[in-house]
Amino acid sequence: MIAMQLKSLVPVLIILLVISIVTLPVTAAVDSNERLIHTQGNGEVVTTPDRVEISLAVITEHADVRVAQRDNANQMSSAMDALERAGLTSEDMKTTGYSIYKVSKSVDPKTGMRLPAEEQIEVYRVTNTLLVTLKDTTRAGEIIDIAVENGANNVNYISFTLSDEKEKALRAAALQNAVAESRADADVVAAALGLTVRDVKEVTIGGGYYPVANRMYDSMMAAGAVERAETPIEPGEVKVTATVSITYLC
Repeated sequence: MIAMQLKSLVPVLIILLVISIVTLPVTAAVDSNERLIHTQGNGEVVTTPDRVEISLAVITEHADVRVAQRDNANQMSSAMDALERAGLTSEDMKTTGYSIYKVSKSVDPKTGMRLPAEEQIEVYRVTNTLLVTLKDTTRAGEIIDIAVENGANNVNYISFTLSDEKEKALRAAALQNAVAESRADADVVAAALGLTVRDVKEVTIGGGYYPVANRMYDSMMAAGAVERAETPIEPGEVKVTATVSITYLC
């Protein structure tokens, strides 16, 4: 019985031996002939933002929560109506937050004097936050002034960004610059070694990004600026970047 089993295994072992003899030398030959150069390229495009987001808020306080709510609603409605008269639409404005909570006031709002702990006043604070998105970044100061003049009493931040269309177009340009830098480095290294770049074996595209410029804003400054002139807001510039890692065959 054992002899028969051994006899049946002999053909299988012969086949496996033949496969190993044929396969191993071919693989080794391919690997030994590959000459690789690995480089990384970085691309960058500088541009000006074509979108601006402004976070506005109306904050009201009162011992009676209903009064605090009513005052807040009136002020926010006044601000939004004024912004609509200035040309903004419902698509340009959206509510991003609304909260009501009780706070303790340690300073008398009438006298400005600090109150002892046992005499602190409890009031309800209502906060309604509105996000305004503008396609014309030059109007940022004007819109802030209009909102503050008509009821908004807090500006959380200003954020300069890029539209999806512009971001995609500039990322494509940044990728082209990154590939050009990678190839230039590969050509220099290959020439120094007496080789020539023949083909590309592998490409990995890095994340890349474009920064969002967030800026804090003092709404008290805006309130004073309304009486004089438009509050100046400069968008500045942003950089769109991209990276690639490329392996070349020589």
